[in-house]
Amino acid sequence: FGIRKAIENTIFPVQEDQVLKDYIKGYLISHAHLDHVSGLIINSPDDAKKNIYALPGVLDILKSHYFTWKSWANFANEGDLPALSKYQYVPLIEKQEMAIENTGLRVKAYSLSHANSYQSTAFLISKEENKILYLGDTGADEIEKSNKLLMLWKEIASCIKNKQLKAIFIEVSFPDEQPEKLLFGHLTPKLLMKEMGVLAKQVDSDLLKEFPVVITHMKPVDNNEQKIKQQLGEQNQLGLKLIFPVQGELLKF
Repeated sequence: FGIRKAIENTIFPVQEDQVLKDYIKGYLISHAHLDHVSGLIINSPDDAKKNIYALPGVLDILKSHYFTWKSWANFANEGDLPALSKYQYVPLIEKQEMAIENTGLRVKAYSLSHANSYQSTAFLISKEENKILYLGDTGADEIEKSNKLLMLWKEIASCIKNKQLKAIFIEVSFPDEQPEKLLFGHLTPKLLMKEMGVLAKQVDSDLLKEFPVVITHMKPVDNNEQKIKQQLGEQNQLGLKLIFPVQGELLKF
């Protein structure tokens, strides 16, 4: 559906199947929860050959739970036989940069904690000296009893100081009213702004004024999205440029 909306908005001047087969060169999978991989799985019969990039633990879940002949055809190159080899599993090594085939892009993966230490991933994607950071689902360090976000902020601090990092994509799933025990490894506006404060301590906080932060993964239930937007605006003491993406619309940085 997202491809269709982009075509309707003239982002792509071609048909849906050409975008799927030719424009999408590969997949970076942050974690294997169904809401993050269902599009890949459902579209796999109509897709073209390409790579799936993920940390080994994430690939293991795809291999053992999704691309099996018990739940779906095995379109990948490993696992249940026969393996149709439309997709090639490419394991990423944490903090080691790798080229994304046929794109001119490079990616570096960082492990995140998502509910009881379930593994998710952040991807630092580079094109020459320009970089974008995308975080899959993640809880706050204080809730997850983790330091993974702190370590990530320290890793990317130099990219912000050198003005190489153009944007951060990060989730805010629930408004602040969500009880801590029901966060399930997600962020609220308050928790995001606390994490941005931790990031600000690693750089000159003035560098974060008008810095693009794209808010993802807002749960579309009740009045969540409106509450999240309002609460983020009220708590944006750093002056971040908060961006709320719209399906099918182009983002430029």
